[in-house]
Amino acid sequence: MGKDRKVEFKVFTVPEWKREEEYLREQHKNGWKFTKVDFLGCYHFVKAVPEDVIYQLDYNRDGIVHKSEYVQMFRDCGWEYLQDYVGYSYFRKPVAEMQGEEEIFCDYDSKLEMMKRVFKGRITPLVVVFFCLLLPQLSIWMHMGGTMGHIITAMYGAEIGIYLVLFWKYGCKFYRYWMLRNE
Repeated sequence: MGKDRKVEFKVFTVPEWKREEEYLREQHKNGWKFTKVDFLGCYHFVKAVPEDVIYQLDYNRDGIVHKSEYVQMFRDCGWEYLQDYVGYSYFRKPVAEMQGEEEIFCDYDSKLEMMKRVFKGRITPLVVVFFCLLLPQLSIWMHMGGTMGHIITAMYGAEIGIYLVLFWKYGCKFYRYWMLRNE
């Protein structure tokens, strides 16, 4: 890559979209304008004038189905549409163009609705994979014995651990929004 372009590999789990937004904002503040994210979390940037720019992600399969109306709705509010990636739509807006603090999700109800969409589109398939594929496989390998059986059991155990951490993190975040909404 030239000095005016860079690619960084980053992994953000399903419930970490806020961390991803903050990461993109920091990159822009440091003079690296986000251009796209592609296969396996490769974030592409071009050199730019450092600027405070808010990045927002939305998970909305219906928005992707009705793309032109969906994107136009955000354009009308001054948000620049960037791309869709694994179900999320990426938007940005310079802080200088904002009237106060603006967010795509301005209240707890809308944040909770987005989290429900994420759960339905991303977490539910993980739960199905977890219960239909991983747990039965772990059971089979645990009874196999021998060195190879122990290695594979450990690998499946680690994968199950990762799944459980993801479920826990998402569940805690969802619960927090749910409780704030009900206050």
